Amino acid sequence: MRRSLSIIAATLGLAMVCGSQVAHAGSTGQYVEAGATLRTNAEVEAWYGITAQLRRQFDEICGDTFCEGDYSNLQPLRFQCSVEARSRRIGACVWSFAGSQESIDAATGGITVQPGFWQCRIPLVPQTSVERLLAALVNPQPLYAKLPGTDQTVLDGLIECL
Repeated sequence: MRRSLSIIAATLGLAMVCGSQVAHAGSTGQYVEAGATLRTNAEVEAWYGITAQLRRQFDEICGDTFCEGDYSNLQPLRFQCSVEARSRRIGACVWSFAGSQESIDAATGGITVQPGFWQCRIPLVPQTSVERLLAALVNPQPLYAKLPGTDQTVLDGLIECL
């Protein structure tokens, strides 16, 4: 009896795994992170070069723009895009930021921290391809580059958000 139950359980488990794989293999519209869709070394280098340059450019302008207010220590966290795996069309791109505002209690020396977190949407035209985004942003100033099919830039998305 115990052996029969083990065989039944194993069979059901195998059926669930196989069914899951069949359903997954036939699905469309699965979104993944942008890095998972890069096909060539050139695309990988472009993507990581763009994200590094965006961070550098943000750091250059932060003090005169976004970092003048209550959250003067804004830090870029991650620039990320969701991409439909088969078509390589972008679903959305966001750039996440964090900052904090601290106040010190003069009487006790205690510190109160107000954390801040922002998810800035990048103003992309729907269904922009990975190739077009890479082509637009592979330049020395990706923060200011026109996004494909629009007059807007990554910076415009940040201005709306931060």
